[in-house]
Amino acid sequence: QVQLVESGGGLVQAGGSLRLSCAVSTSISSFNTMGWYRQAPGKQRDLVAAITSGSSTNYADSVKGRFTIARDNVNNTLYLQMNSLKPEDTAVYYCNARQLVVTPTPGVNNYWGQGTQVAVSS
Repeated sequence: QVQLVESGGGLVQAGGSLRLSCAVSTSISSFNTMGWYRQAPGKQRDLVAAITSGSSTNYADSVKGRFTIARDNVNNTLYLQMNSLKPEDTAVYYCNARQLVVTPTPGVNNYWGQGTQVAVSS
């Protein structure tokens, strides 16, 4: 059973920084895409940033230039460096790992962490 455990959330003032970590119980080199999502109260879960096995990255427009996603295949950890935080970044942040399966049945294995709370005060 694959486990993803997030850490690094907390309360920070606007303009501050946090680094989220996602420790994975298996080799992350097997995942095609890993990402960070966030969900604010009463809102849907949205993609914040994603990174492929080839280290291509994709960011939500709202975080471009402020957040950086990185994956450490040696330590099986995904990171999200968050700088210049804004109150609207307040949410629960979730780590995601996606694995394409070819055999025996084509499909996608999709794994989630339990989430870590980020709160940004104005």
